[in-house]
Parts: sequence; C-alpha cells; structure tokens
Amino acid sequence: MEQRMEFVMRAFSTDNFRALCAEYGISAKTGYKWRERFVRQGQAGLREQSRRPRGHASGLSEEAICELARLKQAHPHWGPRKLRELYRRLRGTAPSESTVKRVLARMGMIQPRRARQKAHASGRLWSGRRAESPNEVWTVDFKGWWYDGQGKRCEPLTVRDEYSRYVLELRRMPNARTETVKACFERLFERYGLPAALRSDNGAPFAQVKGILGLSKLAAWWVALGIDLERGRPGHPQDNGAHERLHRDINRELRCGTAGQAELDLWREEFNQERPHEAIGMKYPAEVYRRSERLYTGTPEDMSYSDMASRKVSRDGDISWDGADYFISTSVADWSVGVMPLAEGPCEVWFGRLLLGWIDTRTHSFQRSEDLPLKAVQA
Repeated sequence: MEQRMEFVMRAFSTDNFRALCAEYGISAKTGYKWRERFVRQGQAGLREQSRRPRGHASGLSEEAICELARLKQAHPHWGPRKLRELYRRLRGTAPSESTVKRVLARMGMIQPRRARQKAHASGRLWSGRRAESPNEVWTVDFKGWWYDGQGKRCEPLTVRDEYSRYVLELRRMPNARTETVKACFERLFERYGLPAALRSDNGAPFAQVKGILGLSKLAAWWVALGIDLERGRPGHPQDNGAHERLHRDINRELRCGTAGQAELDLWREEFNQERPHEAIGMKYPAEVYRRSERLYTGTPEDMSYSDMASRKVSRDGDISWDGADYFISTSVADWSVGVMPLAEGPCEVWFGRLLLGWIDTRTHSFQRSEDLPLKAVQA
C-alpha cells in the first residue's frame, strides 16, 4: 500500500508516466487504474478489490425469473434481446442479455441456434473441395477472346475434369451467351454424363454478380440437374489454379491469333492421349478419366421437394406465400423453390440444395442468405 501511495503521488507530477510505471514494475494500464481510483475514492481505492462478478444469472430474484418466463410465454418467437428490452420498459432496469439468455435456457424455453456455414460475400459458393475421383469436379472457364485470320471473334470455352486433368472441351464459341454455352454443355453431358460439381469464376454466364448467391440462368439449370456449384473467390486465381495453367499452356503452345477449331481439336487430343502428368503418376489423362455414371436424361420439367411446400417462381421472380408475394430472383424464374416453415421465426426458402434465404411473414420481407453474417449457402 505504501508503494502504491508513493506511486500515485509521483504520478501527478511526472513528465514520463510510462517510465514511472516501468520503475515500479507495473503496466501503464495498471498505473492509470490506480491513479483514477485514487482520484475517485482516495486511499481506499488503492486496496485490492475482489474479482468476483457483481452479478450472475442465479442471482436474479424469483420474481424477475418468473417475469421473464411470463414474457417468453407471451412472445414465444422473441429472442433474449427483445425480451430484455420489453422487461426494461416494464421494470425500468433489466439484467444483461446474456443473463436473460442463460435463465431462459435453464428453463428450457429457448434452443441454441443451428450454426450456419460461413461463406464469402463474393465467390460465396467456394468450399475448397478438391476432387478425389473422376467427375467429382469439373472446372470451366473462357480462355479469352481474339480475332482469327478472317476477322471473326473467337472465344474458346474450356472444360476439364479436375481429378484426371482430362480436357472435356476446347471449343471456339461464337459468343458467351447463356443459350450458346448451355447448348455446349448439353452435348458434353450427353457424351460424358453429369459431374457432381462444377467450378467456375464469378463472371457471366456462369454467375451473376447481383443475383441471389450469384445465381445465373445457366447456374440455376446446373442446380436443377443436381450439380453442386463451386465458385472461385475473386482475386484468388489459385482457387482454380490448374485451369489457369491449362490456359497458359494453350496460349504458349498454340498461335491463338490463327488457330481454328481443327488446331484446337488436335491440341486437346495430344493433351489427353499423349501428355503425362505428374499429379496422376505420369499417366495420360485418358488413362485415368472415365465416363460419369450419372446419365444426362434432359432438363427436368421442374424441381421437386418431398419435405417442403413447393412454390413456382414467376417470370418476375416472385412467389406467393401465406397470402403475400415475395421477390426471390429472376435467375430461378419458372422453377419451383421449396419453402420450409421453422418452429420459430421465418420460413427457409431452398432451391435444390441451396438455401436462398428466409421469409418473414410478420414483416412481409425476404432476407437473402448472403446478406447475413452467418450464411448457409449449400447443404
């Protein structure tokens, strides 16, 4: 105590407070604390104080606990934060939010929320998965366009199997429109079957920047076929690094300014049939790749949901639920979404295995899943 008094006396006259704290072997934080306590309480403020919490959940009176229980019964869908505010308005003061939560949990009146998978605001469907067998993940991208010898624009579409390195497609495309790319994938699915997942970047037509979960018309079609979506994160080319390396090889080994489809076909055949790869034990991609067992039987008429209510999305992107209309997305127009009412709170809205968001019937609003800090974007 004598040393603390001596420190405080010197603290009011020193020009170098931190040096004084170091001389007494204490941190600057402790020094400021002692000085402030002395100003408020005098010498008594320098005594050692108990670290015991001033209050806890079990310290609430029986009357307060009964009142919280009554409020929860009257508002079963309200959480601790709202109930605490209501209690404060009724009583003038209220325990902390964490105390209210603990009291209600001990009475079995609230259940812990299910943790939702975090996702990036951009590239929201990136999971970091890597293929361990053929057709587990296909990667797709556009090589980048150029003008050929006839002055025509050429945009090669590249599709490869991640595990085997097999190049499924290296095709000159007249444009990058959705219908053009979709027709190309229909031919690929007919020939090779369906992959478990498709990985792309966040550009059109694979994704739509402002669409819900970045869904484009093409991506929605993939989901309807039962294909999971994988997206690389913007600014992270390593997320699809092997595909970027493929493009570099094409650019280095082909004279892209003059290469026609015949030259692209020859290069693809050599890459698949003659080029060994260290990642697959120096085998050729054609020796490792095999056709998918998931056969393509055409585009389904609609999406079905066995354990949810089904609602058809209009061409304007709306669905009707409980007497009100909610805008979901035009990307899933003409497809059905699944609506699952929860025991508490809003209703979940699903498109295939993608959680699009939540309908709040009290406020007649739709909350997109990527707009919340905790997001579940894929089952």
